[in-house]
Amino acid sequence: MRCPFCSAQDTKVIDSRLFGEGDQVRRRRQCTLCNERFTTYENAELNLPQVVKNDGSRSAFDDRKLVSGMMRALEKRPVSTEQVEEALYRIRRRLIASGEREVPSRWIGEWVMEELRGLDHVAYVRFASVYRKFEDVNAFREEIEQLERELPPEVKRQQMDLLDRDENGK
Repeated sequence: MRCPFCSAQDTKVIDSRLFGEGDQVRRRRQCTLCNERFTTYENAELNLPQVVKNDGSRSAFDDRKLVSGMMRALEKRPVSTEQVEEALYRIRRRLIASGEREVPSRWIGEWVMEELRGLDHVAYVRFASVYRKFEDVNAFREEIEQLERELPPEVKRQQMDLLDRDENGK
């Protein structure tokens, strides 16, 4: 494994652990040249389905696009990298479990929204606003109100209210 800091070819494994649901390996590595440490993840290479976009075009599933979209929504939010990685892992598992050769991009968008809904309400609304192409502030308000109606009480307690309300709920 090449060192991402100095590009040396020789690195050693310091620690290995199972990750996710046990079908991925997390390895801590150290460069033998510059002594920097970094983490790698190993998993079986599986054929992921093609993504069918709204215009009918097809492309290979790209983790980087998924990570980019989620990270934009999660910018400056109190969500750990590990939580994001676990969410990405669950989305990937759903893709594989679908057993389909092609999946509509809207499936993936909905799965991302489900994951963000559980991680952070603000990130969820940010992503939904782009994904669902909100046109005005009322669309935001409707989405937030629906989110707050659907959430179980224990999840509501874990995250801050999206809309400031007084004691009467107004």
